[in-house]
Amino acid sequence: MKKCIYVVEDNISISEIIEFLLVEEMYDVITCPNTREFWLQMNKHLPDMVVLDVMLPDGNGIDVCSQLKANALTYQIPVMMMSAGNNLYKVKSKCAAEDFINKPFDLNDFADRIEKYVTN
Repeated sequence: MKKCIYVVEDNISISEIIEFLLVEEMYDVITCPNTREFWLQMNKHLPDMVVLDVMLPDGNGIDVCSQLKANALTYQIPVMMMSAGNNLYKVKSKCAAEDFINKPFDLNDFADRIEKYVTN
């Protein structure tokens, strides 16, 4: 069974690139343009990993990460935070995500990081 990754990114171009890359790596991918859609998807199915942008139109990725890590049902799901304008040091100090990556990022590095968290 394929591993499922949720990508929470409001920039459609970035979301499509990530989705294409992950599908090519044989993952099931659900893209969410905002936190509202993300929580709707979470109620349907828990993913194997979440790739989460910091700045979203209807919320803050750091808050979403904190909610995931505070919940007994979701704390074990690996989270990779993405940020374009934010200082990752600040993000790391506020969020218990497993990984952090600056946008723009190297696609091979991104794919390697994902594989590290979702393969058994």
